[in-house]
Amino acid sequence: MSSPADLLRERAAAVGQRVAAQPRRLGWRKRLIVALTVTDAAAVVGSLLVAQFVRFRTSGLAAATPQSDVAYLSLCAAIAVVWLVSLSAARSRMIRNIGTGTVEYQRVVNATLITFGILAVVAFLLQVDIARGFLAVALPLGLALLLAGRVVWRYVLHSMRRVGRCTTGSIIVGRPDDVARVVEELRRQYRVGYRAIGTTFAGSARAPQSRSMDLPTVEFTELAATSKRTRTRAVIVAGDLPGGSATIRRLGWELENMNTELILVSRLTDVAGPRIHLRPINGLPMVHVDLPQYSGFNHAVKRVFDIVTAGVAIVLLGPLIGGIAVGVRLSSPGPVLFRQVRVGVHGSRFTMLKFRSMVTDAEARLRELQDRDEGNGVLFKLKDDPRVTPFGRTLRRYSLDELPQLWNVLIGDMSLVGPRPPLASEVERYEEDVNRRLLTKPGITGLWQVSGRSNLSWEESVKFDLYYVENWSITGDLVILLKTVRAVLGSRGAY
Repeated sequence: MSSPADLLRERAAAVGQRVAAQPRRLGWRKRLIVALTVTDAAAVVGSLLVAQFVRFRTSGLAAATPQSDVAYLSLCAAIAVVWLVSLSAARSRMIRNIGTGTVEYQRVVNATLITFGILAVVAFLLQVDIARGFLAVALPLGLALLLAGRVVWRYVLHSMRRVGRCTTGSIIVGRPDDVARVVEELRRQYRVGYRAIGTTFAGSARAPQSRSMDLPTVEFTELAATSKRTRTRAVIVAGDLPGGSATIRRLGWELENMNTELILVSRLTDVAGPRIHLRPINGLPMVHVDLPQYSGFNHAVKRVFDIVTAGVAIVLLGPLIGGIAVGVRLSSPGPVLFRQVRVGVHGSRFTMLKFRSMVTDAEARLRELQDRDEGNGVLFKLKDDPRVTPFGRTLRRYSLDELPQLWNVLIGDMSLVGPRPPLASEVERYEEDVNRRLLTKPGITGLWQVSGRSNLSWEESVKFDLYYVENWSITGDLVILLKTVRAVLGSRGAY
């Protein structure tokens, strides 16, 4: 029988085998940075050349500058250099920020604004008259191309990570329940780019029986040495460790000069980054968490945005809405609109509108289909529901049946983005925490829409809705609306 020391070496060797290929994979980071740099340079140079052509038709400069195309090309070259340096200085190509969140995009925007701010100051000090038309083209076009390039590379990176490539091998350290939670989240949120390759359990509690148990386990005293030997790129501390901050500090000392990231994962879950503020005071890090607000200026802005967007959409989509109405009328007997009472903000009732996609006696036929339910345990769902008309199936596939809900948004019953509007029968079965879904208006779309729709379990649907209620923002709503377009075109989870 193997001794504990032999088992430890075997487990350490197992970790080494899992990450032994990493030196060959380290190239992906450098290749990604080079690709981003080249793409950024192409976007910057291209936008500047287009701006010069559009403004001057290669005819030269404004009156206050030498009448020479070469002069403006020199200025373009100088701007390009400053722009690219600003992108680097803003750390817009930092690996940890690429592929997730909005920090990458924010830094691209900041670098662009800094570049043109520097240009404005230099032009003022040197009394150089730069054509406003040139800047009016170069700034928005360059920013649009830069952001488009980042979006493309993010899509490529996500595609690679989906199959397990371009990820950072990590050892997860903490109490067993915290380790299990982080391991599962990393497996589910593959876009983050961290892959658990080993675990280290702290405390006396036994390791949980979960998927994390198929990973090699390293003793805490051997963690730094194992990380160095296997060239592990990240050590993730999940929650608290015995000994508190002193233990984490010593672990950081042991990992120094090893090219290894030390990442702390808080037990504060389901709280979006913008709500968390770190305030270090004489060595005492204080974490401030902004509490959710359900009224005030931001909600007024949200309401104005809903009214304007819904009104414009109804006008622009009027011909499509009219065509669908005719199609519903001709495809099967019955009314064009389906009306159903749903529960809105603070438990209020309202009539939600949809284009009718089922036969008129759909509710009466529900009982005979209950044994074929493929839903999430609370809502009835059936992929090949015989009650859905052929035309209605097309409407559902692309969520066109929900267009009449723009009227619900316009009159204030719903919002463009929010939790899924529940039925009264659902609300009666809510547990106490789930009632927080009713603190804000339901939406035509939301996190549930862009995260799988009918493919979600009840628990997942509730989790997404509660996360939205706690962490919503105007910027987040815009992101969800953009993701909705992709989700609708992909028709994933729509039936």
